[in-house]
Amino acid sequence: MSSTPRSTAGAPAQPSRRKVLGSMAATAVAVVGWNAADGTWATAAEAAGNSDVVPVPGLKGTLTTSPATLDSFGHDFGHLFDDVSKPWAVLHPGSIDDIVTIVNYARTNGIKIAVNGQGGTGTDIESHSVYGQARVPGGISIDAKGMSKILSIGNDYAVVEAGVTWGQLTDATLKLGKTPPALPDYLYISIGGTLSVGGIGGTVQKYGLMVDTVQAIDIVTADGKLVTATPWLRADLFNAALGGGGQVGIIVRVNVKLIPAPQRAVVFSLFYSTVEQYLADSEKVLADKRFQVHAGEMLRTPDNSGWRYKMEVGATYDTTPPDRNRLLCDLKDVRADAIIEDVSFRDYMFRLDAYEAVLKEGGHWYTPKPWLSMFLPASKTKAFMKIVEQEMNADSLGGGFLLFYPYYTGKLKRPLAVQPNESVAYLFDLLRFPNPGEPNIQGMIDQNRRLYDIAVAMGAKRYLVGSIPMSHADWKTHFGNRWSGFVAAKKKYDPTGILTPGQNFGLL
Repeated sequence: MSSTPRSTAGAPAQPSRRKVLGSMAATAVAVVGWNAADGTWATAAEAAGNSDVVPVPGLKGTLTTSPATLDSFGHDFGHLFDDVSKPWAVLHPGSIDDIVTIVNYARTNGIKIAVNGQGGTGTDIESHSVYGQARVPGGISIDAKGMSKILSIGNDYAVVEAGVTWGQLTDATLKLGKTPPALPDYLYISIGGTLSVGGIGGTVQKYGLMVDTVQAIDIVTADGKLVTATPWLRADLFNAALGGGGQVGIIVRVNVKLIPAPQRAVVFSLFYSTVEQYLADSEKVLADKRFQVHAGEMLRTPDNSGWRYKMEVGATYDTTPPDRNRLLCDLKDVRADAIIEDVSFRDYMFRLDAYEAVLKEGGHWYTPKPWLSMFLPASKTKAFMKIVEQEMNADSLGGGFLLFYPYYTGKLKRPLAVQPNESVAYLFDLLRFPNPGEPNIQGMIDQNRRLYDIAVAMGAKRYLVGSIPMSHADWKTHFGNRWSGFVAAKKKYDPTGILTPGQNFGLL
């Protein structure tokens, strides 16, 4: 069986000409353009006297078609579509005006376009989509690193360009005693990319998704207009952009809410031998709001003979530590296994740094990522997890983990972050990091689809990240009564369908 779904059917041929395209004003670089007749980039000599060639407009940054650049933008963190994902050009924007310019150019010439978040650490910088969502084969990929400035930090908000990572923003705001109220577990991903899918973390039970903490966006729509959208101004665009998978525009600036940052956190890792007791305690602490951070996971037992559950909860404070006995009273965890740590708030937010190093050292960081991310209705969660316990073994995770914890669906306000029809739901986030050389990646994707179908029959909804093969009908079912509004926004703001084709929603 093939290890990855790397079909080349329908993939455009790679162009024969690859050069660096710069500003038309640059004397060292020849003016080139797009040959509309044969769908390739043209050299200056080929452009001369050729009416089919549309010159590249002047840019402050560069439009690059070098092999090395195309290779680096031709894969994502998931490594499931690496053979069929190369763009034909990459825009390194020198300003937001460059994005407006290139969107107009792409629309006029029928070229697909998508933003590439380029997150990560060290030299491991790439799109952190895992199922080709940011890929734009045969089109133009926009390097988000070209818009990665923190523009201002106020008392209760920050204005940032969309390529800024949550880690950058967190470090900058912590210096001023502030923090974004909702943060992802892994902080080295772009804010714009996260907002396009929703963004979830351990404070979802209190603040909702990351899209629920956004007060305004500046966005370039597919007609080449830079506009501002808020819950009250162009609300249809605001709601379609946040959690809409990049279908209606390119988010370039974001106004994110800030709150006072605590100094420290007491973190409790509480272990449960049965899913029933884990669910009972998880919903108990959710209801009485005794913790400020609430996460959890399903993980292997210490002897690797089966599964157990961990509730990871945090009580934050400034100077006076919380009463641990009060926080733990009436909980039915295996108390002898409990781990309690008192750490700085920053260390808690950046807690995955050490784990990233372990995954890289073991080679797991670089393997394909057949992830499965869903929202389960609380009433069906026990039944579903019993199925999962039987379906999976240690090799199903490799070096990864399965996040699993409750939240209130009423905290999620953006309409395209579709939720189960219950007041409490559970995040089910199977983040596989397969063992190097794992031969059955396709089998894991098939398992994702099987588990997804079971969950949907129970009333679950998927999260836009993850590796689940989806048809047009599947997406229409997923969005339900939000589908018609989503289609209307797509027709209004991207009527020619040039934006973010890798999502495969089939809106037009």
